[in-house]
Amino acid sequence: MEFNIIEETKNKLVFELKGENHTFCNALRKELENIKGVEIAVYKIPHPLVGIPKFQIETKGIDSKKALKDALKALKKKAEDFQKEVAKL
Repeated sequence: MEFNIIEETKNKLVFELKGENHTFCNALRKELENIKGVEIAVYKIPHPLVGIPKFQIETKGIDSKKALKDALKALKKKAEDFQKEVAKL
């Protein structure tokens, strides 16, 4: 995965995630929606086979990068919990 920031302010972050698809992007978007202060969390992939996902996060009362970090931590924890559950099988 390659992370490339296109636009950054305190309350807005636009970035690309080269090498990712809807699977990761949709999970990240859902986690961002759970972060208090995130007003907009959207992404688009211009072409499903060769497009690079482009995210936009807009926040109020929280730094946009902090919101992204918090969402990634939550997503990582869920993945680790899932892995532990599967290991029990």
